Amino acid sequence: MSSILKNYFLFVLIITFPFIAKAEINPHEFIDSKAQEMVQVLKENSELYYIDKDAYEDQIKVIFEPIIDFRRVSALVMGKKYYVAASKSERLEFIEVFKNSLLDTYSETLAQWQDQKIVTLFPDGEIFANQVNVKQNLYTSSSVYPIKYTVRRVGDEWKIINIVVNGVNLGLTFRNQFRALADSNNGNISKTISYWVSDAGFDE
Repeated sequence: MSSILKNYFLFVLIITFPFIAKAEINPHEFIDSKAQEMVQVLKENSELYYIDKDAYEDQIKVIFEPIIDFRRVSALVMGKKYYVAASKSERLEFIEVFKNSLLDTYSETLAQWQDQKIVTLFPDGEIFANQVNVKQNLYTSSSVYPIKYTVRRVGDEWKIINIVVNGVNLGLTFRNQFRALADSNNGNISKTISYWVSDAGFDE
């Protein structure tokens, strides 16, 4: 009888373990922890952006670069037409260019808001699909800005695949920019990537 019970409980453990493991991976808690890290960095380096912009952006990149699925997002930004037309080396090159442009845009946007506080909106349940929207509110001294991360399960991790800041869909914005650049260069991917480097930020 003890052997039967042991086998029964082993069977129950095997069939329920995937659900237990999934419950432990909470995308809202994960994104919230990264957001709070970011707020701390911003508070500790509030003047660094104006003194050394690259050093400031590096502080943000350390937090966000590992949790963004740049390979997937860059493919979505290129769009099916241009992604298929691009060579492997061009795709890899664009991943790096896009990575810098996204992180630069995001860190520069955050630098404009001082005295930040970020509050994550947690759902009631903890059953998560493979793709989830994590919503936050960024509070400044004078306003509230909504932020929405779309995160996707990649293996045992959650990766960001899009960010909407104060109504601005960064993924869509970048996709429109890529299409416009590619069309103006008659579909030349290499030229499009070169122009992207100079047009990605807000320096002009």
